[in-house]
Amino acid sequence: MIRANRHRGKIFAVMLCMLTAALAWSAPNVSFAAEGANAGAQDMKAIFAERKQLFDDVAQVTGIPWHDLAAIDQYERSLSIANPKKRPPRKGLIGIYFSETDWVGLTNPDHEDTNPLSISFFGGMGKDGSGDGLADRNNDLDALSTMTSYLLTNGAAEGDLKSALLKYYRNPRSVERIEQFSRIYAAFGRLDLHEHAFPLPLGANYSYRDTWGASRSWGGQRIHEGSDLFASYGVPVRSTCYCVVEEKGWNPYGGWRIGLRDLNNVYHYYAHLSGYDKKLKKNDIVRPGQVIGWVGSSGYGKPGTQGKFPPHLHYGLYRDNGKREWSFDPFPYLKKWEREERLRNAKKAGA
Repeated sequence: MIRANRHRGKIFAVMLCMLTAALAWSAPNVSFAAEGANAGAQDMKAIFAERKQLFDDVAQVTGIPWHDLAAIDQYERSLSIANPKKRPPRKGLIGIYFSETDWVGLTNPDHEDTNPLSISFFGGMGKDGSGDGLADRNNDLDALSTMTSYLLTNGAAEGDLKSALLKYYRNPRSVERIEQFSRIYAAFGRLDLHEHAFPLPLGANYSYRDTWGASRSWGGQRIHEGSDLFASYGVPVRSTCYCVVEEKGWNPYGGWRIGLRDLNNVYHYYAHLSGYDKKLKKNDIVRPGQVIGWVGSSGYGKPGTQGKFPPHLHYGLYRDNGKREWSFDPFPYLKKWEREERLRNAKKAGA
């Protein structure tokens, strides 16, 4: 066992050196991308491309699939969005966040330590991935190298990575989210997957207003956690974004419902359907505008209950911060996605 551990340690040291060299080779591009982080849509496409290239380079050296690296990075970014006070979003190319104490070591008196030797002495995680002799948690290459080094401690096989992630986050739900994100990235082979669509066809006859927070009484006093989009029976219901199917079936409140998880770790809840695409199953991947079901009036009772209210789509959004989920008002997003899709359609018609 001792010899096996020593052998693994030597292999790990060699891979870490190779990883550092690969990351350092990508450093000029990363610097350019970080400077463009606040730029427009065209620059964002370049940033996505450079981030993808970095993941590809690291995947070749480490054996960790690029889409797993991308999923971890995106999950970290979603945690920063949901917990901005505890973990401010990073401004660079990579979204992976480390706290000061995790980076430098709990007992390290210097919370801004960038010396790899002293960080290692105090049991900190921080690594020098850029090859500049410093382990800086604000450096994209150092942050990615540190996370990758941690993942490689037990090996690069799928089961090894899952065990490392469970140990790191101490939350099975976090591992599930990363696996979901990884499936989405693997399905489409790229990172720029943030386009949205309106949940109903724009040509349909529909109406909606902001009803989030309104009082509801069926099943006990509660608030309305979503927006109601009124339309005729059978109007197609569409995915608003690139998502993975997380839930599907009957809910006493929502009737026939389907739940999708997007890359920002937001749960999209579609309820009161007359039915849904039966070919869809849990863990399937859907894209913006893909039909997932049809408007109905199901719910407020046992399976099959229909007609207790006019036909409409109940659409809800729930954010996950890694420990709990909460509802937030989807109305501003619906208006935004409706406007964006109309503009896209107008551009296509004028092309």
